[in-house]
Amino acid sequence: MAFEFVAGNLALDFVATVAERRTAAEERVPTPDSLARWFADAGLVDAPPAIDQPGYRRAIALRETIWSLLTADAALPLAGTAVAELNRYASAPLPAAALGVDRTVATAGDLAACLAAVGRAAVDAFRPENAAHLKWCEGTDCTRPFLDASRAGNRRWCGMAGCGDRAKAAAYRARRRSARA
Repeated sequence: MAFEFVAGNLALDFVATVAERRTAAEERVPTPDSLARWFADAGLVDAPPAIDQPGYRRAIALRETIWSLLTADAALPLAGTAVAELNRYASAPLPAAALGVDRTVATAGDLAACLAAVGRAAVDAFRPENAAHLKWCEGTDCTRPFLDASRAGNRRWCGMAGCGDRAKAAAYRARRRSARA
């Protein structure tokens, strides 16, 4: 399975590893190996880190903590335990990059380093300057959050290759049906 990174924020893409949460709840990283591939595909590390079952459960717990913070009532303070949990992950050392004499860069890190990068991206998503840009895909059944970096601030879908194409095709078919009627 190819992973999508369209949210404009690593943590928001990580939350989207469960697709259609309100309906199908499709788990896109169902195993430690698939999760390790996700970290490599996200560009956090060059090679997938070793992940055992307890590490996998920690990663999924972080993902669900981020989800709970994203879906919390914006009029209320965030849950202190969830914030503390996120901050704990975010405070760990990040994957390390090393420059080679041939100008190549190698990036390595274990699971804790990858989770730290996701945690820091989540903290960044909650910055006040990002609050107005944090949106939810309008695609039918899609539950993907994203940061709207468009100039007009009117992005509606997580990505044009999926939800955006489906919405535009459905609107086109509806226009054609009403023109025939």
